[in-house]
Amino acid sequence: MTIKEIRKSRWFKFFSNIYVLVLTLFVIWMLFFDTNSWWFTHRELNNEIKKLQQQKIHLQKEIANDKRILKNLKSKEDLEKYAREKYYLKKDGEEIYLIEYQDSINKD
Repeated sequence: MTIKEIRKSRWFKFFSNIYVLVLTLFVIWMLFFDTNSWWFTHRELNNEIKKLQQQKIHLQKEIANDKRILKNLKSKEDLEKYAREKYYLKKDGEEIYLIEYQDSINKD
């Protein structure tokens, strides 16, 4: 094919039309380069979805753990044991001694 034949072809005339060129550039710009582009926005939203799914899994584990703890705290003895261990509560007239070992102390 010679250059003259290419210029006379139907596809060359179609793609060399100024409106088609401008429209093509506009579509490429909107899809990839604009701040609200399809590619950029899509990537950000996918990252947000991944974070939210990880947070959902973490919170579901926390809820299951809390339900297990609540189930164990139904009796008064278990509730008292939990309060003593977690919050260092005591009865009147009792003394509590906390023994900490060097390797059990947090350095935060």
